[in-house]
Amino acid sequence: MSFFLSRRSAVVLAQVGLLSTAPWSFIGCGPADPLDDPAGAHDHAFEASEPVAEAGLAAEANFASREILRGLSFPTRVVWGPDGFLWLTERVGKRVVRVRPSDGQKTTAVTITEAYQSGGQDGVLGLALHPDLLQGKGTDYVYVSYTYDADASSAVNRRTKIRRYTYNPTTQALGSPTDVITGLPGSDDHNSARLLIGPDQKLYYTVGDQGNNQFNRKCLPVGSQDLPTASEVAAKNWSKYAGKILRLNLDGSIPADNPQIAGTRSHVYSYGHRNPQGLTFLGSTLYANEHGPKSDDELNIIQPGKNYGWPHVAGYQDDQAYTYNNWSASSPTPCASLAWNDYTPPSSVPRQQESAWSHPDFAEPILTLYTVPNDHNFRDPACGSSAYICWPTIAPSSLHHYAAEPGIPGWEDSLLMTTLKKGAVYRVTLSATGDSVVGEPVVHFQTTNRYRDLAMSPDRRTIYVITDTQGNTSGPTGGATTALSNPGAILEFTYTGPN
Repeated sequence: MSFFLSRRSAVVLAQVGLLSTAPWSFIGCGPADPLDDPAGAHDHAFEASEPVAEAGLAAEANFASREILRGLSFPTRVVWGPDGFLWLTERVGKRVVRVRPSDGQKTTAVTITEAYQSGGQDGVLGLALHPDLLQGKGTDYVYVSYTYDADASSAVNRRTKIRRYTYNPTTQALGSPTDVITGLPGSDDHNSARLLIGPDQKLYYTVGDQGNNQFNRKCLPVGSQDLPTASEVAAKNWSKYAGKILRLNLDGSIPADNPQIAGTRSHVYSYGHRNPQGLTFLGSTLYANEHGPKSDDELNIIQPGKNYGWPHVAGYQDDQAYTYNNWSASSPTPCASLAWNDYTPPSSVPRQQESAWSHPDFAEPILTLYTVPNDHNFRDPACGSSAYICWPTIAPSSLHHYAAEPGIPGWEDSLLMTTLKKGAVYRVTLSATGDSVVGEPVVHFQTTNRYRDLAMSPDRRTIYVITDTQGNTSGPTGGATTALSNPGAILEFTYTGPN
């Protein structure tokens, strides 16, 4: 059996033959990343750096590694700050914290008490520092996204907002909160929530499909293809922003040069997305990655106004190992009376082949992780009852461009992805033009963890990785385990090899 990465280069991989710096096996992400359950999550500071031998970090040639601290409350995003600290959001802890890499000293910049966190994938999410703040030019804005309850009654009406704070370097705290945009879709699943300021000084934000059409949300239709009308935009009704990548002015307004899609200009920059958790720029080119269902995690070049196919297409439009099973349209048996089945839906659920759908603005990915044939066995006994851990996906949780030299030799013009199910950083080399992938991904820093995001030191020779506080992962040798080596931690990997 073979797995195909890139349509352009037609790279064929043997089932366990991927080039890697660590042991590798084909294991993947669950359809909804259902392991972000904070039940029993702990929140304490680990004040001293932990030796490698005690931290469970495997050796990798030309890198020194250590655990800086652990006990973070589901760290979600991390960036290198202007003060030489790592700035993080804690999704369940509802905080933005700063951590000094040298000794793990942690301080709280702000606690967002109004953030709503229910046991799913909600809470304090995205984080972006204004480039002028990073460069010491005086602008002190910090942007944070989080879910909140928009219903004043006992019912829960989960929504998401992006809020701007100012940073006071004297008090080392965030203050003067200003809401940039409110009322965005919010869920306990597939919020995506990657927040980025582009080179054009615009805010980019990913909104997932909310986890609809699966598990306890199986009867809710996927809205990734739904587009806002002019009247909805005028009313600031953003309910159709699910499954989209948004582009906003820094004050939350709609940029005048955003694409008109179906005759309407809104914050929507691209659509047809499932769960895009990574965004990064190389020059003016925007890249995104997103979770596939049981196969076909995607790496995409994002173009304004383009349609990326979900839920009609997963990965390439090849009719391989995926059909769109629309549970919400079940007839004559209503969806509510059906039991969820991730493998064989009931006959009342409509099924659509990828090739049965077409759209003039459809854009295929430049890479999938991974495409498999229709006869692929998705019930690998190596993962037991957690079979989804063995699916041919990696659950990419962030995306970062690694710039040209100076830095780590051979890494220039690559894209780095953290992965939830693999507990690893995948490095993907881009072509000289940046519109295709060269060769095979290389796997780095693999441990028995769930990697959520990474940041780089200014010289790009040290990589800082944050890990989930709990959840299910494959470990370096395959199978499935919940025994994480470094729960809720910051791991440091420093290049020590030749220049």
